[in-house]
Amino acid sequence: MFSGQNAHRGSIRISGWILASTLGLLAAPSAALAQASKGAMATQSSSERGVTVKVTPKLMGSSDSRWEFAIVLDTHSADLSDDLTQSATLATDDGRALKPVNWVGAAPGGHHREGVLAFDVPAPRPSAVELRIMRSGESAPRIFRWQP
Repeated sequence: MFSGQNAHRGSIRISGWILASTLGLLAAPSAALAQASKGAMATQSSSERGVTVKVTPKLMGSSDSRWEFAIVLDTHSADLSDDLTQSATLATDDGRALKPVNWVGAAPGGHHREGVLAFDVPAPRPSAVELRIMRSGESAPRIFRWQP
């Protein structure tokens, strides 16, 4: 059994390790994020100007000929008239910009829309991609990033 003093030193060592680990993550957030998200295809969300856009990658495996993204747009105050085949771009980490080849889902209009936006897989395959959605009336695109 630890004496009171030795137990205290042990908790200081553990606390110090936790602090050092946390500071290491804070000092290099992009590296930590890259490791945490590598291969992870989690849903990402952006809420601005009363409109929430959620994007979930569906197909991004090695044998896929198309990459698909499930997209949900929600609002209580605006009309969702976006033509995502025109307003979305898939940007690669090596500078290429790809336009969607297909949208299967709800037509423009209303307060809730969802569907699937598809892109041809770029060759050579990039190590990271950004889905950029430029909405009418917004000064900057909504950006969603993944590492396929």
